[in-house]
Amino acid sequence: MTKFLLSLHVLAAIVAVGPVTVAASMFPAAARRVPVDVPVGGGGGAQVGAADAGDVRTVRLLHRICRVYAGLGIAVPVLGFATAASMGVLQDAWLIASVTLTAVAAGLLAAFVLPRQEELLQQLADGQPVERARTARLAMFTGLFNLLWATVTVLMIVRPGSTTGA
Repeated sequence: MTKFLLSLHVLAAIVAVGPVTVAASMFPAAARRVPVDVPVGGGGGAQVGAADAGDVRTVRLLHRICRVYAGLGIAVPVLGFATAASMGVLQDAWLIASVTLTAVAAGLLAAFVLPRQEELLQQLADGQPVERARTARLAMFTGLFNLLWATVTVLMIVRPGSTTGA
């Protein structure tokens, strides 16, 4: 049963967390690339860089991927706890550290990444330009989220102090 739970846990991490890390990483640059309405000259009707609905749709799709797969990502810690319980390692330091980092990553995603994506998406949908500083901050939060997941992955593989670890 442990191997089955561990397999489900790993598959859930790949299927759920992988798309979030990729889509969230792509979002800031995609948001910066969306052209916005910029009047040309004094009063003419010419427009340069009128927002392409396809560009906004791309950013919207990346955000939807992040939201949907973040929800599916709940399966990762649920299956992880079931696996840890069946292995009898719930009190191990590496697992406690992994659970803590997972909670921090989830909090970062819920409190900083997804809301900022929504704000930028709303600006783009309204035809307003996005400030590079805002996309840079979003990229920073996304990078921290990705770094936390990479650290959790390493902890899960190495399992310091574990008799079953490498």
